[in-house]
Amino acid sequence: MTGGNGDAARARRLHDELPVVDGHNDLPWAIRSRAGGNLEAADPSGPLPRFHSDVTRLRAGGVGAQFWSVYVPSSTPEPLRATREQIRLVRLIAERDPARLAPAVTADDVVAIRRGGRTACLIGAEGGHCIEGSLTGLRELAGAGVRYMTLTHMDTTEWADSATDAPRHGGLSEFGVAVVDEMNRLGMLVDISHVSPDAMRRAVEASATAVIASHSNAYALAPHARNVPDDVLEMVAASGGVVMVTFFPGFLVPAAASTYTSIIEHARALMDRLGDEAAVDGWVASTIREELEPATVADVVDHIEYIARFCGVDHVGIGSDFDGMEAVPAGLEDVSGYPAITEELFARGWEESDVRRVLGENSLRVLREAEEVAATMR
Repeated sequence: MTGGNGDAARARRLHDELPVVDGHNDLPWAIRSRAGGNLEAADPSGPLPRFHSDVTRLRAGGVGAQFWSVYVPSSTPEPLRATREQIRLVRLIAERDPARLAPAVTADDVVAIRRGGRTACLIGAEGGHCIEGSLTGLRELAGAGVRYMTLTHMDTTEWADSATDAPRHGGLSEFGVAVVDEMNRLGMLVDISHVSPDAMRRAVEASATAVIASHSNAYALAPHARNVPDDVLEMVAASGGVVMVTFFPGFLVPAAASTYTSIIEHARALMDRLGDEAAVDGWVASTIREELEPATVADVVDHIEYIARFCGVDHVGIGSDFDGMEAVPAGLEDVSGYPAITEELFARGWEESDVRRVLGENSLRVLREAEEVAATMR
């Protein structure tokens, strides 16, 4: 369904209030991998037409709080050190544009920053390999302001099974459960994107507070291993958590999910044969651009509606994955596009109060609840 001019104007007015809390944006890694981490060469304060994100377009999209991913690949030597560098990069991005950006750690920070007309910069770590198998490393990240950690990325770790690798732990090892417990104590959100269904279940069961999926969709609509099965959606809702719908076409539409699964399987075989990560990454990127079936704003909203119907409107949010994907839906080409989602929701008859929950209120709630649980555990 396509919204009329009235829906578009209504969406624009809403987004002028900076309502969006986006759970996942990979711009820091894009800057590191494509510009050597040099903000003189790729400064988000100015236009970055080769990227999905810059501050001007972020503001045009009505983003009031962004979780910046401090991802580093699991193959990175000393991933904890590299993650520290990415945290510093996020801080520098905020420092270079203090009129429009500000660092945030707590939910109250986000509220105050948005009230002042700026965008809050939060941090999420993507992939538990970054703590190097150490609770001390986890505590260091929390102390540096990291507010969530995705338990795995593409590869199974020594303590957690990935959705896109061979399982070894039945979900989580004993140490993996200890990681979840320590994250609760530290006030870090447990993120079940990228993990196997068994790891999702174990994480939700082990967590004393709500869990999130920072950038995942509904498996029932697009059967890809990265998406969340119905029984886990129910578990996330029971925990009070939020599944943040992501925009990558391979997780949105069934045909693209099948194609992307084949691409990743072939990439693993190529990696085993060639051992050249850069070459394989380049092949994956070009193949996605050439072969992946397209998606639209309507497909994104289909997942939002499915999750809202299945487990309640309080348990769905937004986690775009901008600058971490080689293909985007038509109408959501960059971070200025979030009002298109709101326009589509209005066209489908959604009430503004429910739209606000999806755009950011739900994500802010789970952030606050994690803080409250951590305070009681301490």
